[in-house]
Amino acid sequence: MALESLPEASFLTRLPSCRRLPDNAFRQGLIGAHSIGISFAPTSTLDGIDNGEISFGGVDDSKYTGDINYVPLTTTYPSSIYVGINQTITYGSQKLPILSDNAGITDTGTTLLLIATDAFQAYQAATGAEADPDIGLLRLTPDQFDKLESLFFTIGKETYEFTANAQIWPRALNAAIGGTDDFVYLIINDIGTPSGYGMDFIDGMSFLERFYSVYDTGNNRFGIANTDHTFA
Repeated sequence: MALESLPEASFLTRLPSCRRLPDNAFRQGLIGAHSIGISFAPTSTLDGIDNGEISFGGVDDSKYTGDINYVPLTTTYPSSIYVGINQTITYGSQKLPILSDNAGITDTGTTLLLIATDAFQAYQAATGAEADPDIGLLRLTPDQFDKLESLFFTIGKETYEFTANAQIWPRALNAAIGGTDDFVYLIINDIGTPSGYGMDFIDGMSFLERFYSVYDTGNNRFGIANTDHTFA
């Protein structure tokens, strides 16, 4: 099965209407606050299992650890018409620059973590990964994977670690995308435009599975927190 045909959890967060959904529900008395809390967990099976939860009107304190870090929604177009934020990405213990403080969006309807072309090239160079011509993902040998370091996402004043395990396609599902056990496939890919475009990343499901996120449209802000799956 090709990557493009894999099922996606689409909550329409890529659509401008997502920002209006909590407001409309609040006005109708359906929820008590203009916010949505979203929790997902990584999975290694294609079977239909419950690995996510959406909390309308608030957050579920049992789904995250520590505090929720809230940041203003970005004003940079076109990310500003979606659930957009600003973030910086670095790689490894040496904090190699991957993406400067630019705007992008979070989206449950996108499988991968997409970054601007120049950022993607910097990531590929840092990891030593090669492109798989058939699948369209970067790949590493098992020995290379053993040396893969974490990515670090700075969102507001907080920095979040995206571990080596978080950066890879579930190895149990390699065959589902036409891959083999000879390689480890990476879930970071090219968004197709250079940085500075106004949407320099899409933090898709592969990212959101590792964190708890909150769309608080009533206060025009986005929240993020670590979970039990962040370092799994």
